[in-house]
Amino acid sequence: MIAILDYGSGNLRSAQRAFATCGLDVVVTADRAIALEADGLVVPGVGAFAACMKGLQSVDGASIIRERIANERPVLGICIGMQILFQEGSEHGENGNHAGVGVWEGEVSRLDAPILPHMGWNNVESDSNSTLFKGVAGESFYFVHSYAAKKAVGKMQGWSVHGEKFLSAVEDGYVSATQFHPEKSATAGLRLLENFVKSVATS
Repeated sequence: MIAILDYGSGNLRSAQRAFATCGLDVVVTADRAIALEADGLVVPGVGAFAACMKGLQSVDGASIIRERIANERPVLGICIGMQILFQEGSEHGENGNHAGVGVWEGEVSRLDAPILPHMGWNNVESDSNSTLFKGVAGESFYFVHSYAAKKAVGKMQGWSVHGEKFLSAVEDGYVSATQFHPEKSATAGLRLLENFVKSVATS
């Protein structure tokens, strides 16, 4: 079973529909026990870093994510769900940066680009040994964001360029993440989700 964490942020139903094509049962939930016991946990997210962290805290989401990783249970972050896995985010942080879950060190900051948000299709340069990008290396995926991480973390990275080079995917053992929206990325996005589900089934 795939659990999509419901903490008040994210395209929950579109993610649910996309994962439903991948062969496992899918549930949208804020229940801690279900989120911990699921074969795979998806952490979606849209909007601002701080608002997403507030919502995550309301369902004890940070501890759920950390406990799953500690117990070697797969987690996939999507869009802001990727960003909040970092140590901190500068979005609207006039009084200092906002704390994230802290799975990875580093900061999520505003892209240095002439047009923001970065909205639309863009290529991802992925590692040749990637699990997520198997069969879709070099494909384009759909992005909607103005902030991103820019330094390498994890075991494997995907990179894209919008004004500057930024981190568009991470694979790091039992935790993976994409800055883009695979559920909105047509055939390539569905294939990526299938790859995640297959990796969950064998973990």
